Amino acid sequence: MSSNLENQMDRGNQGEREDRENVGRTKGSSNRGFASMDPEQQRLIASKGGKAAHQLGVAHEFNSDEAREAGRKGGEAVSRDREHMAAIGRKGGEASRGGGRGNTNKTRESEQE
Repeated sequence: MSSNLENQMDRGNQGEREDRENVGRTKGSSNRGFASMDPEQQRLIASKGGKAAHQLGVAHEFNSDEAREAGRKGGEAVSRDREHMAAIGRKGGEASRGGGRGNTNKTRESEQE
């Protein structure tokens, strides 16, 4: 019976120790690692890695077929979001002088005056 009590006390002490170690941190986050760095520092480190890979000759370079395939997949993924595609269409329509159907002549006439 006394060993059971000792185990419970040890577990309680362990929890207190973890609480003391995690003071000031939110659950699930850390002050360590790449993800916790500011974006500029991440960019600097990633840039160094990319340059080193190219110097060693181990960096992947897309050929035109791979680039075409990647673009096709990206386009498929984006076009599944109908709301996003509608927003893109609206923005394009607004930029195309007049922003609506049938207004092309009116716009062109006002430009010529």
